[in-house]
Amino acid sequence: MIKRRGTVTISQVAQAAGVNRSSVSRAFTKPYMLTPETVARIKAVADTLGYVPNHTARALSTGRNSNLALIVPDVANPFFPPMIRAAQDAADAQDYCVFLGNSNEDPSKEDRLVGRFIGQVEGLILASSRLPEKRILDYAEQRPIVLINRDVAGVPRVLIDSSNGMTEAVRFLAERGHKKIAYVSGPSGSWSNKSRRSAVRKAAQQAGLELYVCPAQVSSFEAGLSAVDRILDAGTTVAIAFDDVTAHGILAGLEQRGITVPDGFSVVGCDDVLGDLTHPPLTTISSRSSEAGGLAVSLMYDALRSVGLKDARYLLQTELVVRQTTK
Repeated sequence: MIKRRGTVTISQVAQAAGVNRSSVSRAFTKPYMLTPETVARIKAVADTLGYVPNHTARALSTGRNSNLALIVPDVANPFFPPMIRAAQDAADAQDYCVFLGNSNEDPSKEDRLVGRFIGQVEGLILASSRLPEKRILDYAEQRPIVLINRDVAGVPRVLIDSSNGMTEAVRFLAERGHKKIAYVSGPSGSWSNKSRRSAVRKAAQQAGLELYVCPAQVSSFEAGLSAVDRILDAGTTVAIAFDDVTAHGILAGLEQRGITVPDGFSVVGCDDVLGDLTHPPLTTISSRSSEAGGLAVSLMYDALRSVGLKDARYLLQTELVVRQTTK
């Protein structure tokens, strides 16, 4: 089949694919109404002909614009790029476009972003949202919302459950003779931080370990760096950090003070986004961020199809990944 030049119409695609115009339209807007084989054939013909769906016309005729929004608290945090990429890939497979917003850990900025996006998209995915629960529920009345790492009843959500990995880490450290451990926390408004801190505290109590919680307002290299004096002064021999970025800062701070890892001090991260890039390679908790991004788009797609998933709650389990920063 020869690729046509100029504007290709939906009628030409329909004729070449041996289907009617409505089937071509559904292949790009409601593929679940057709068999996968039919959708694949229509899209292959459309691609060969150089057909580009008119999203503006579709929005005017159907009220749907095939746009989604994904808002994250810190686009520079290496935890989020795999999630963003997976979400974009999953959305692209359904012919949706993803608008990306970065709230910079600021609830008021996140609120403004949602307000700006809500009139331009069919649904919103909020990752690690810092918004008050009531505000999330209010927005969910206006547009379908899917949450990642925020547990709000009545809103579909995907939760990366780090508690299992954190519990495994504490038990691992107890078996190696550590008596007093530190948890270097993340943002105070983070559901993940609360979950991880709670898991560490419970596991420490069960193992008979003394726990020092070192507060940090953000998850960053600088936060980890500034926590080093406090965790050393507290008499701990190991620090479990909220995430790998914070753990990286702790490693740097220990090196500045001439403390070797793991002989002089042990460090555990979380999310496994820097594990093989640090020196020594970081012991950490596994990450499921990519899976969370793809699953969130899948839930959103179901919500847009009016599938009854209003209170869907998916848990992705984690585990300890032992490398060379623990002894």
